[in-house]
Amino acid sequence: MMDAAPNDPEVLFATCGGTIDKVYFDAEDSYAVGGPQVGGLLERARVDFRYEILPLLQKDSLEITAADRQGIREALEGHRCRRVVVSHGTDTLVETAQALEGLEGRTIVLMGAMQPARFRESDADFNLGVAVAAVRLLPPGVYVAMHGRVFDPWQARKNRASQRIEALGEAAGEG
Repeated sequence: MMDAAPNDPEVLFATCGGTIDKVYFDAEDSYAVGGPQVGGLLERARVDFRYEILPLLQKDSLEITAADRQGIREALEGHRCRRVVVSHGTDTLVETAQALEGLEGRTIVLMGAMQPARFRESDADFNLGVAVAAVRLLPPGVYVAMHGRVFDPWQARKNRASQRIEALGEAAGEG
């Protein structure tokens, strides 16, 4: 395990695309996954800790493959930072979180948004805030942070009907 240097980031933000980074072009839902929005969200929040943004992918999460997940894992494994927030699309966020299990000595929190960060009604800033608090407070492990809650990725799923991440066996609206 590498020791942190004085100027190393306190939190690494690894970006993978997803709805949080989407740009819509027309009323027919034509879109592209744009550049990472995390930096702008952190600036608006006026965070006062050292961070680094590491763009890894610009994909809708339905397009993320096992090879992509392995690449994410290797990138995080090779980085000095021990606290990592991964911004990711919500459709396969849980699967990627599970693929990152076992990275020793790291606290990794995956988060996403149901609406693009560019939208005024987006949940991106709130979900990012929860993820930042989680990554700074929780012990090493892999977690999913969405909608004001933190989940064990082995006990979570996306409920497409309610457009939220929930605990397995939980009915929409509870919690």
